[in-house]
Amino acid sequence: MIKEFVSATLREDIGRGDLYALVEPSVGAKAKIIAKSDGVVAGEIYLNALSEIKNFEIIWHKCDSQSFVSGDIIATLSGDSHTILSIERTLLNILLHASSIATLTRKYADIVKPYGVKLLDTRKTRPHLRVFEKYATRIGGAVNHRMGLDDSLMIKDTHLKTIKNLKDYINKARKKIPFTANIEVEAETYEMAKEAMESGADIVMCDNMSPDKIARVVAFRDENFSHILLEASGNISLETIESYAKSGVDAISSGALIHQANWIDLSMKID
Repeated sequence: MIKEFVSATLREDIGRGDLYALVEPSVGAKAKIIAKSDGVVAGEIYLNALSEIKNFEIIWHKCDSQSFVSGDIIATLSGDSHTILSIERTLLNILLHASSIATLTRKYADIVKPYGVKLLDTRKTRPHLRVFEKYATRIGGAVNHRMGLDDSLMIKDTHLKTIKNLKDYINKARKKIPFTANIEVEAETYEMAKEAMESGADIVMCDNMSPDKIARVVAFRDENFSHILLEASGNISLETIESYAKSGVDAISSGALIHQANWIDLSMKID
């Protein structure tokens, strides 16, 4: 899957061939990937695949999940000049995209770590980039939420509009979905969270609820359904995530890990 992704990315950029290579013969070349801002490395396994596909050497000085500061050399490359120059943008785009997500994710993860709360990503990913972007959040310190509709059953507010009796629906679902699949129910109020627990949910997502309201849900859960996991979600930012972590939930999910990640600054320099 990784090699397919990298090959498709190369085809997008190189097309029928790099016109630069038509002009002069190739020579041996070395290059450095240099950080021009601070961040966290992600993309190593993808770029190792790139080096295999295009037959150049890459030596990592900072590996996946390691932090770097402006001025650090992330990696050095060696190979023929036509190859090194033709893969420059593909390499940097992969490294920049993944490292930018990992960098923002690490900021969130560092805040919740003291509270023993898991940081989760979401399905708010760019089309065809879900595996890649969720890989980047893992490198930054998050745990993946479901990859798609097929690995757990999540009953959101839109689904609830079509369900007459939640408990009956969950009982039917248990007979049809895989044995290992959890059922998660989204709740926007204390009353809805209570109903979800009483109906047999494995996980209850407290969506767009304030930390104090979630704390009330936590208290009910702890007293009556200690086996059920609680997740907080909805417009959670770097400024507010700690207050949610203090509420007693098991996990906090945020789409911002991916869609709010601003690109860091990296460049390639030929020696």
